Amino acid sequence: MASFGQTFDASAVEPSNDYDVLPPGKYLGHIVTSEMRVTKDGAGQYLYLELDILEGQYAGRKLFDRLNLINANPDAVQIAQKTLSSICRAVGKMQVSNSEQLHLIPMTLDVRVRPPKGAYGESNAIRYLPRGGASGAVPRVAVPATGPTAPVAAQAFAAAPTTSPAANGLPWKRQA
Repeated sequence: MASFGQTFDASAVEPSNDYDVLPPGKYLGHIVTSEMRVTKDGAGQYLYLELDILEGQYAGRKLFDRLNLINANPDAVQIAQKTLSSICRAVGKMQVSNSEQLHLIPMTLDVRVRPPKGAYGESNAIRYLPRGGASGAVPRVAVPATGPTAPVAAQAFAAAPTTSPAANGLPWKRQA
């Protein structure tokens, strides 16, 4: 039992709303917490990830993912390892020894909606991409190392946007 130290009046506070699934799209987000948890059957472990959306209409919304890194099913482990590899590549860390090394680094979350299955309703599936898109490439203006135009090119490089204005219709880049 935990004492509140005072009487809590639920009528004075709006209840939390159930989160609906996010609509399909690409969102800027990052991992905020992670931990290894034991699977329901106790025979394996999964990496639990909590992610935040950083920009746009859904800024502040949470997403969750589970990676079955220790499991009797080798296919589940392979899928989890591939997903972890995608996360590492998306945040630019090719070798990690602790999931905290992946925290708070913005990346593109390609969110999809999984249809209801069994007793579970719709849910989000996440594909992890580098912040600049699927390839991670960010358009840049070439800057010559020497020559009379170097200062002008350097200014153009500094002023060049890292994404196009339309940003391929990405929700967080749309004008409000």
